[in-house]
Amino acid sequence: MSESNGNSRRPNVEDQDLGLYFLEACRGREMKEKEKEKEEEEEEEEEAPRELNTINSSGGFVVVSTDKLSVKYTSVNLHGHDVGVIQANKPAPTKRLIYYFEIHVKDAGVKGQISIGFTSETFKMRRQPGWEANSCGYHGDDGLLYRGHGKGEAFGPTYTSGDVVGAGINYAAQEFFFTKNGQVVGSVYKDLKGPLFPTIAVHSQNEEVNVNFGQKPFTFDLKEFEAQERMKQQLKIEEISVPPNVSYGRIVRSYLLHYGYEDTLNSFDVASKSTVPPIYIAQESGIDEQEITYALNHRKTLRQLIRNGDIDVAFGKLREWYPQIVEDNTSATCFLLHCQKFIELVRVGALEEAVRYGRIELSSFYDLPVFKDLVQAIF
Repeated sequence: MSESNGNSRRPNVEDQDLGLYFLEACRGREMKEKEKEKEEEEEEEEEAPRELNTINSSGGFVVVSTDKLSVKYTSVNLHGHDVGVIQANKPAPTKRLIYYFEIHVKDAGVKGQISIGFTSETFKMRRQPGWEANSCGYHGDDGLLYRGHGKGEAFGPTYTSGDVVGAGINYAAQEFFFTKNGQVVGSVYKDLKGPLFPTIAVHSQNEEVNVNFGQKPFTFDLKEFEAQERMKQQLKIEEISVPPNVSYGRIVRSYLLHYGYEDTLNSFDVASKSTVPPIYIAQESGIDEQEITYALNHRKTLRQLIRNGDIDVAFGKLREWYPQIVEDNTSATCFLLHCQKFIELVRVGALEEAVRYGRIELSSFYDLPVFKDLVQAIF
C-alpha cells in the first residue's frame, strides 16, 4: 500500500503503549534466564550416589568393604528380618533422562537371595527391597519383581554368581527397568514418589556383591538406551497432529509476517508460489494482514536504524510515520529508544554527552515506578 497523501489510511494503533509489552518481555526473559541458570546450577550440584551408606544399614548382618562398594553377608539368616540391606549414600538424581547403577554378583552364597532395586529414605533396613511399601526390587533367587508387598510377580530370569544386574529409573517414561548381563529384562511403572535410594540386599551366607555407581563403565550400554529413549520421545512429538486447516506454509508465512521479515516473506512467497492466505494471528487485536503488511517496510527501516545506532533518525521516522507513538515522551517506546541512545553514546566514548543526555531524557523516567529499575540497570 502506498502513501499518496497525508490522508492515506494508516494502521490502527492501540491505545495501550505497546512498548510496555517489550519492557515486560525483557523482565520476563531476564527472570527465565535467572531461573535457567539456577536450574543448571542445581543440576550441577545434584549429587549422585558414589558409595554405600554404612551408617543407615543392617550392619549386623553384612560386612562392607573399605571402599564402600562391596558388601558380603556373613551371618546365618533365621527369618525374613535377617536381611543384609544397604542403600546408596545419596538418592537417585532426578534432573536427567535416565538414572542407572549395577551390581556384580561375586558369590551367590548358599541360597542366592540377592536383590536390587530402589527404596525410600524411611525403608525398614531389615527387609528385602520390594517387601515393604515404598520399595521395588528384582530378586535373584526366583526372578520375581516385588513392589510394596511380600507377593512377587513374574518378571525375569534368576541370577547368580558371575552375573551383572542393573536397576534404573527412566524419568521420561516414568518406569523402573532392570537388566541382566547387558540386556534389558523388563520395566514397570514407577509408582513410588519422593527421593529413591539405590538399594541392594543379601540374605544367605557368603553372598557377596560389588556395586558400580558409574565409577567404571557399565556392562549395559546406557548411552544407547538413552538415545533410544530420546528417539521415542521425538516420535511422540512428531505424532502430534496439526489441525487439517493449517498447512506448514501458512505457519511459516504467518511467522514471517508477524515478525516483520519483509524480504524473507517476499522470497518465500515467490519460492512457494502460494496464493493461500495465512492464518490471521493478529485478528484478535483488530489488525488484519493488510495492515501488518503496510508496516513491514517501516518496521524494517526502523529496525535497521536502531541496529546501526541511528536513534535520532529512528525518532524522526517514528514522528513522521506514527506520531501517536512518540507524542507522549514518557511512553515505553520513547524510553527504550532513549536508553539505546544513551548506550550508543557510551559505546563511542562520548561519556560527558551521555551523562548530559541521561540527565535530560532519562531522569524523568526514574520517578515512574514502571521504569525505575530499568533506568538503574541502564546506568
